[in-house]
Amino acid sequence: MTGAMTSSLLTDDQLAIVETTLDFAQEHLAPHALAWDQEKHFPVEVLRKAAHLGLGGMYVAEDAGGSGLTRADGVLVFEALASGCPSIAGYLSIHNMVAWMIDRYGDEAQRARWLAPLTTMDWLGSYCLTEPGAGSDAAGLSTRAERDRDTYVLNGVKQFISGAGAAHVYIVMARTGESGPGGVSAFVVERDDPGLSFGPNEKKMGWNAQPTRQVILEDVRVPVDRLLGGEGNGFRIAMNGLNGGRLGIAACSLGGARSALDRSLTHLADREAFGARLLDAQALQFRLADMATELAAARALVRQAAQALDAGDPQAPQLCAMAKQFATDTGHSVADRALQLHGGYGYLTEYGIEKLVRDLRVHRILEGTNEIMRLIVARGLTGALR
Repeated sequence: MTGAMTSSLLTDDQLAIVETTLDFAQEHLAPHALAWDQEKHFPVEVLRKAAHLGLGGMYVAEDAGGSGLTRADGVLVFEALASGCPSIAGYLSIHNMVAWMIDRYGDEAQRARWLAPLTTMDWLGSYCLTEPGAGSDAAGLSTRAERDRDTYVLNGVKQFISGAGAAHVYIVMARTGESGPGGVSAFVVERDDPGLSFGPNEKKMGWNAQPTRQVILEDVRVPVDRLLGGEGNGFRIAMNGLNGGRLGIAACSLGGARSALDRSLTHLADREAFGARLLDAQALQFRLADMATELAAARALVRQAAQALDAGDPQAPQLCAMAKQFATDTGHSVADRALQLHGGYGYLTEYGIEKLVRDLRVHRILEGTNEIMRLIVARGLTGALR
């Protein structure tokens, strides 16, 4: 390891979190990551082992069975996990976003019903915002929830849903009112609710160790106590959840890229050309230095954004967008350069570098594309001048 995660700026508790999570990633994720990718296997049993470390409800209050970690703690966890497998770390980020949303916006009965199985990961969670016709324009979603006395009837299709089919709990954003963000509400739907079904598992470039499917709602009737946070608050709930989710994915990019850099160091030290180690070639040293410098800058921004979110800083959404955009662009770029440094070996599956490139590519799209991240930042800069 490059040692970047064991900074003297971390507290003793954070250092212990990093050490424990890195050990878990190296024992339970890294040895199996290639096989899971090739077999498209979703290792639910390993996720439940992660829950024994408190990683199933990282941001959930301790009185509800969670770990009560801060976002500053969380980015350390996800960077460490992604060093073993970015795909599994990415799913854990999404699951923890779902659990946090129920803990933060649910009433006592809702918290009691869903948080216990989510924190143990006996039940998995999925986040359902994107639709076939509403991706970046999330406020334009068309899934509807019609009130019928003491129930809501949901109809619509959600697209690109991580964990779909395997998950038990789905937070579904649906329209209960007028067009635009003010007409969106959040609902908790369970896998066994009549009318809920799933599309086929998507064939993807990366993230093959977790399922991605459509979530199809056809007259799904849920009681009114499945409404989360009151009518009309769904879009705000969704966006607040995504602030933390963006930090999780940013940190996963750091972890995957750091693994690629570490592998490059080892590879260049072991290979010789023209009578000398590749690691001794100054041109290649400069490339490694650039990769390490860019990762350090991205890590600093991610940690700054996490601290801002913990502190309730009004600028936190913009900082989270900056961190997500910069860290995911940087992470994928570093992994791609690591593949180049491996030469032909980087293109071979067995070396694991091409998997990192494939896995990290989607981070620039999910949780809001990086173009949308730039839009969020620009709006923050120019809003006062309008």
